[in-house]
Amino acid sequence: MTRIGIVGAGGMGTVHHSNYAHIPDCQVVAVVGASDKDRENAAAWGLPLYATIAEMAAAEDPDVVDVCTPTFLHKSHASEALSLGKNVILEKPCALTKADAAALFDLAKAKGVHLYVAQVVQFTPEIAVLRQVLDSGVYGKPLDAVFERLSACPKWAQGGWLFDKTKSGLVPFDLHIHDLDVIVSLFGKPKTVSYTTCGGADKGYAEQYRFTYGYDGLNVVGEAAWFNADIPFTARWRVYFEDGMLINDGQTVTGYRFGEAPQVFDTEEKVKIPTGINVPPTGWYLTELTHFLDCIRAGEATPRVTREQVLNVLEILEAAIQ
Repeated sequence: MTRIGIVGAGGMGTVHHSNYAHIPDCQVVAVVGASDKDRENAAAWGLPLYATIAEMAAAEDPDVVDVCTPTFLHKSHASEALSLGKNVILEKPCALTKADAAALFDLAKAKGVHLYVAQVVQFTPEIAVLRQVLDSGVYGKPLDAVFERLSACPKWAQGGWLFDKTKSGLVPFDLHIHDLDVIVSLFGKPKTVSYTTCGGADKGYAEQYRFTYGYDGLNVVGEAAWFNADIPFTARWRVYFEDGMLINDGQTVTGYRFGEAPQVFDTEEKVKIPTGINVPPTGWYLTELTHFLDCIRAGEATPRVTREQVLNVLEILEAAIQ
């Protein structure tokens, strides 16, 4: 039985707790936190609440510490858990600088444990299709790709830490990090990076970013925004290959080639677990956490979100918010 301590029982902590209930041979044994929500959820889940990771680790001896606190607390919480020799699952972004992330991975290695960064888009069925098409070469080489992740400004967080660059990293670290993680995992570190921004002069941050990543024979564009407009959340992508195109319109992944009927890929999830946050019921987190627990039981790092990948992504995003 894999024993898990959750640090932070807010929105994402609740998502993780709900999904662990669907994974065999694991048990959430405690919560660490000090907020009203931490106290409320710990009581609702029938779990002991501790003020610190050290106290929880001494009392409960978990195999895994799952850190779901706000971004600016990730480094300190992950460092505390890793220093105690605990495997750590850490919500994205793992840190706001490449140096801080490298220090966490180095600490994990020194302690003989692993750090798993929860870049959940890697575990979606849509990206699984894209990876399969790329790996098979069925459409030839990729030539061009566009990734979009667009949202209305999260006014529900107005005045909070999400709008503080030093605590959240703003649009690049909140939104674009998902797509850039996928881009780097599929195509490698780009040879060139450029970007434009717009809006937000009166807010102290850019509302929209459009990144252009250059590779040999491949161009990739990524757009992310907190628009000053009440648009529906949009996450979609398209990849053009030598002999076809793959399009995810946000609902369906379809492949197009001349002389063939469009191919609609099966991306229907067999299990959809309510999230309690602004994400519809999904199996993404179940797939992600199951994978991480499998890696922990095998004593292995994850091949899906690697150290090199994480550091390359943070290097690009860190430069974009300077």
